[in-house]
Amino acid sequence: MIVGQIARGLLLLVGVGKGDSESDADYLAEKVANLRIFPDEAGKMNLSLLEAGGAALVVSQFTLYGDCTKGRRPGFDAAASPEVANTLYRYLIAKIQAVGIPVETGVFQAAMAVALVNDGPVTFVLESRSNQ
Repeated sequence: MIVGQIARGLLLLVGVGKGDSESDADYLAEKVANLRIFPDEAGKMNLSLLEAGGAALVVSQFTLYGDCTKGRRPGFDAAASPEVANTLYRYLIAKIQAVGIPVETGVFQAAMAVALVNDGPVTFVLESRSNQ
């Protein structure tokens, strides 16, 4: 069963950490909408998601906060509680939609099979705390 699907756009794997807030989500929503990473007619990364007319597939991914530095099992102490994470995840989705970007989602706290066709070897990590 397909829950969320987009054509051209961005797959956003979203991890919410302890201490994250709505201002973090505001920053990320603006960055996602306006980051110039899509090719223009000359093939240069010059268009934003808004300008390219793309969509966003937003998938919650608490494992982004997995700490593998000690032992053989990741620790998830830095991840926000599911209640806090879901609230901020939903808030981020609403902020991205508010600027006019179509959004599809995964299912929060579900085991999902996510498929991606990566158009070029382009992957970015966006973090709010180090950039505000």
